[in-house]
Amino acid sequence: MKTYFRILNYAPNLVPRMVQFLLYAVLGVIFGVLNYALVIPLLGTLFKAGTGAAPVVPVMPPFSFSLTYITGAFNYHILSIAQDHGVMGALLFVCIAIVASMLIGSVFRYMERMAASRIKVDIVKNIRMDIFRNISQLHIGYFSDQRKGDLISRFTSDVVEVENAAVNSLKFVLKEPITIIVTFGVLFFISVKLTLFTLLVFPITGGILAEIIKRLKRKAQQSQESQGRIVNILDEVIGGMRVINAFNARWFVLRKIDEETSYHRKVNLSLARKNELASPVSETMGVMIMAGLMYFGGTIVLGDNAELAPEQFLGFLAIFASIIQPAKNFSNGITSMQKGTVSAERIFRIIDTESLIQNKPDAKVLDEFRTAVEFRNVSFTYDRDPVLKDINLKIEKGKTIALIGPSGGGKSTLADLVPRFYDPTAGEVLLDGLSLKDYELESLRKQMGVVTQESILFNDTIFNNIAFGVENVREEDVIQAARVANAHDFIMQTPDGYQTSIGERGSKLSGGQRQRLSIARAVLKNPPILILDEATSALDSESERLVQDALNNLMKNRTSIVIAHRLSTIQHADEIIVIQSGQIVERGRHETLLSQSGLYKKLIEIQSMDREAR
Repeated sequence: MKTYFRILNYAPNLVPRMVQFLLYAVLGVIFGVLNYALVIPLLGTLFKAGTGAAPVVPVMPPFSFSLTYITGAFNYHILSIAQDHGVMGALLFVCIAIVASMLIGSVFRYMERMAASRIKVDIVKNIRMDIFRNISQLHIGYFSDQRKGDLISRFTSDVVEVENAAVNSLKFVLKEPITIIVTFGVLFFISVKLTLFTLLVFPITGGILAEIIKRLKRKAQQSQESQGRIVNILDEVIGGMRVINAFNARWFVLRKIDEETSYHRKVNLSLARKNELASPVSETMGVMIMAGLMYFGGTIVLGDNAELAPEQFLGFLAIFASIIQPAKNFSNGITSMQKGTVSAERIFRIIDTESLIQNKPDAKVLDEFRTAVEFRNVSFTYDRDPVLKDINLKIEKGKTIALIGPSGGGKSTLADLVPRFYDPTAGEVLLDGLSLKDYELESLRKQMGVVTQESILFNDTIFNNIAFGVENVREEDVIQAARVANAHDFIMQTPDGYQTSIGERGSKLSGGQRQRLSIARAVLKNPPILILDEATSALDSESERLVQDALNNLMKNRTSIVIAHRLSTIQHADEIIVIQSGQIVERGRHETLLSQSGLYKKLIEIQSMDREAR
């Protein structure tokens, strides 16, 4: 129940809105039960008309807040009408009262459902925002350990289950007990004996249903986890369609999807079997209880003492029959709550995950980068594997540092420590003499721009991709940034210029064009510290030239950390750092390192041979 109450707490002003919902629910139930209760005087009038006996008007009872007063007053008025206007007049009065009660009850039921719907849509919206808010601030390493499809599944199908649980719990789990309690109150008023009989056998149905519901939770969890894996496979297939077609791997992918969907089908079938069993069980038990009730009630009505009038017995049966559907709804609501709780627990695991990168309580706002970035005895371990070992490096303001070395040596990890995508496991990274952990994270990252090998663009216009993350940007500033990045000319050749949509991940553009948009975005941000991670490695010669010119423009008067293999990118760096197996093995300028005949010279020679071979 703790998880369920946490779901409800996502609705703002929950207490007054719940009071409003319950008030409408109670009034709707009262007028709904009143419809059935009015059947008793209607039947009584018909029975009396059938015998030809003149109606005897009772004394008007004194006013009180009780069912006795309501029934007594109603009998007084209906029999008075029957005495003055005949039996047909009394029947017309009862029918009008039934219609009026139904209309009033329908209005309250509508208001109750709208109150529940408002709570539901607020819960769904706020849960989704909470998921996204927490995901957006999690450390980068978290996404390396998680399946993207599973995260998407929690944001979509799991939230739908929570939505169903929220609305069904309000409509059924909270409302239907009120219906049952009010109805049993009326039944006790009509006949204590018959009501006690129903109370003896009624819990049997509840016990059987409870056992069925208890078995649903594990299957629901398996179903949601399988759904996440299916979404993940689908995302990989759509993103990797070129490779799938190139390697004729369609049947391999189909087999993989078939295995997962078959498992999902098996789990859902088991879930449906248990879920659907609740309905026939409750209906069968309801019919059995009704049959026993009719027999037991018949003995009371037809007995020598005749403790119950025929119209009261028939009214009792009609009112009791009205309990069966609420009881069925209640069991369905509990089932939905179980499934929703499983989904909510999966969602809350994301929401409760804390980022490993946190602001200190007294973190300082970094207004300006002044002197240097320094790595002091920095080591980094990921999943027990050492990635960086005792790195010492100082990058003066305005200088360009190039990182080079074999793949997997730790270059990108070293660069990722500067914007605090990760924190070192030993040592510290300092900026202007203070540890990065002493600075407020958002203000720290405002001082940095990142251009990666894979251009991260969004399904939006060219203008919005360049202006991404910058508030109140002017059009002329975006155009100037594009000119610096050598992107303006190709942008003007697109159908709608800067308002052209570039498709999913910039799919409508070439690799060089996407990279130049990424550079334009960094130019517009105008950061004092620039990180370039293999920004030209995936480009052809012509695109590389254009992008390299754009990078040279971007790096002017900035502190730059450049990760690259190509000589054109690194040879003019103020210092080249050669990293192998997480350690700095060489450092110096291009000419100096070439003269040492070490790893750097070997890498440059391999690159030259590759270029000559092409």
